[in-house]
Amino acid sequence: MGKEIKRFLVLCAIVNMISVNLFAESLNAQSSKQNGQETTMNNQTGFTLSVPSEYTRQASQRGSVTRLDYTSKDYAGNGKSITKTAYVYTPYGYNEKGSERYDILYLMHGWGGHAGEYFEMAEIKNVFDNLIEKGKIKPLIVVSATFYNANSGSDFGSSVAELRSFHNDFEKHLMPAVEGKYRTYAVSTSDADLKASRSHRAFGGFSLGSVTTWFELCYDSDYISSFIPMSGSSWYYGGFGDFQIKKNVDFIEKLVRDNKLNERGYFIYHAVGTNDAVKEQSYMMAEEMLSRKTFSPEHYVFYQKQDGIHDHFAVREFLYNALPLIFGK
Repeated sequence: MGKEIKRFLVLCAIVNMISVNLFAESLNAQSSKQNGQETTMNNQTGFTLSVPSEYTRQASQRGSVTRLDYTSKDYAGNGKSITKTAYVYTPYGYNEKGSERYDILYLMHGWGGHAGEYFEMAEIKNVFDNLIEKGKIKPLIVVSATFYNANSGSDFGSSVAELRSFHNDFEKHLMPAVEGKYRTYAVSTSDADLKASRSHRAFGGFSLGSVTTWFELCYDSDYISSFIPMSGSSWYYGGFGDFQIKKNVDFIEKLVRDNKLNERGYFIYHAVGTNDAVKEQSYMMAEEMLSRKTFSPEHYVFYQKQDGIHDHFAVREFLYNALPLIFGK
């Protein structure tokens, strides 16, 4: 009986992989027909546009990055108070004593990453500067945070435990610490004011940061209206190797319905590289999301970087394409 079960599980895995590959081939063929090998952002699926080389160079008007230490709690550990760190990008011309308010984007790293890495890797900061300088997006604040702390391990299991509880840090500590200091659309850090400014707040992440982003959708849609999961699926149920895709999409669909998100507004820019080593979960998630009428193009899109792999150059391209849709003038 044991051997029969193993054969059955292997067969199921093979059938599932064939299904995923057929979906990917169908999606790629459809996307290619829309506009050569690159598509406009008017479509629900397609390929991302390459980042022009001038966007990777230093802009003449460069934003600043500042370290922010804040008090939190060890939610995945003993629950005691701890100090955590995030790095905050403010755009050129930002004036903390001025009257202008700014949209805000929170970004989460992947397995083994660290706070601030989005301002260190693949000229991503230059892309922020140039998008703003060239008028493609409004000036915004970007936070490069972490789900790790001084007490946490960085092995895979510990990392997943930390990201699963990160929403507590975000709601109760990180968001109030950042938006109590910087001029966002939250006029105060009261729960009511943070919720009232949700349309000016986005969250994105890569790899395990993508998993974190799906968790933020599941827990914090009252505070966040736009989400950028890059190379990863929802693990609200299951986890790596146990991708309970249908159950997770059922949960998100119910969340959208129960919280009237269609009326209140929400947007998910989901992306992965066509050569990403862990693309399977993203394809399965996209296939399930796209099969449901709930997730219409104004609320969910799925884009791929042609030949993109699991790295920050893919992330750079995803952000270049996604940010004008969310924060465009």
